[in-house]
Amino acid sequence: MKKIISRCAAVLLFSLIFGSALISCDEKNNQTKKSNVQTSSSYDLTVGFSIDTLAIERWQRDLDVFVNRVKELGANIIVQNAGSSVEEQNRQLMYLMERNVDVIVCLPKDADGLAESIQKIKSKGIPVISYDRLIRGCDVDLYMTVDSERVGELMAEQMQRITKSMNWYCILGDQKDYNMTMIEQGMNNVLSNTYIRINHTFYTSGWNYDLAYDEAVNLITSGRIPGAIICGNDAVADAVIKAFSTYYPDHHIPICGQDAEIAACQSIVSGKQDFTIYKPITKLAEYAAEYAVRMAKGSKSEELSQGLKTIDNGYKMVPVYLLQPELVTIENIDRVIIDSGFHTFNEVYGAKAQ
Repeated sequence: MKKIISRCAAVLLFSLIFGSALISCDEKNNQTKKSNVQTSSSYDLTVGFSIDTLAIERWQRDLDVFVNRVKELGANIIVQNAGSSVEEQNRQLMYLMERNVDVIVCLPKDADGLAESIQKIKSKGIPVISYDRLIRGCDVDLYMTVDSERVGELMAEQMQRITKSMNWYCILGDQKDYNMTMIEQGMNNVLSNTYIRINHTFYTSGWNYDLAYDEAVNLITSGRIPGAIICGNDAVADAVIKAFSTYYPDHHIPICGQDAEIAACQSIVSGKQDFTIYKPITKLAEYAAEYAVRMAKGSKSEELSQGLKTIDNGYKMVPVYLLQPELVTIENIDRVIIDSGFHTFNEVYGAKAQ
């Protein structure tokens, strides 16, 4: 009897150790509690997902939706979180290649920093989908994103409506994020024939929000306060709002961002942020998962990209699957954000909801 109990205990211990080995955590730079994850199933297909970072609310949501959809479609998934390091992302891409995954979806840290790794992956016959940010200089099969050029147009159009100032300022994200280039192009589409001038554009290196905060403080303390500030995303906008709340509390400067994060929605209803741009990231993540599984099953990119627009990534014309963004203001936030289920009423209105 004792031998039987001992054997059972040994089996249980082995199961616990083996089960815990399926999930490994990398809290690099204390950016996130989620990291490199492998989930296992009885299916033969495996999707690799390489993500820049999970330190941003937006990317956590994308990942959760993507992983759940891949599982629903009957595939395994291996997630690699680079912790905002392009060097680490290159190493992790090589790991996914060595695991011989059937397809790789990549949200790049650096638009131009992954080309060599992607070419090695492609030489092994593994298809690659560029997710939300364009990977440049290599053979990408498909680019799936929300139209960032349209995001820039919406920002410029709405800012024109709410301010008469001709003196604008941009505090964007990392210049290596190609979406920033597209946003600037969109703004230029709207402002090129107007008297409005963007006096300067500050790029927040590495999406470091402390740098955005410091830049806003510099504007205030130097007396170079603009009439409007367009921010690279809602987290940048939040950093700018905090700086103005501290050093310029009795004045309101029109500020916008993108992503419709909870904090931004709360700032809109409280009057601190003027608007944001909602990006249908749930649909984007779901569609990316569906396309990835179809590629893993053998569907060629030529089949999947029929009727799609293309974008030049410096290597080829890449088929691009574009979803459309939507402006979010105090007037339509209930319809766009709450009615769609993106955030709840209580999340948006907080204490006001009680």
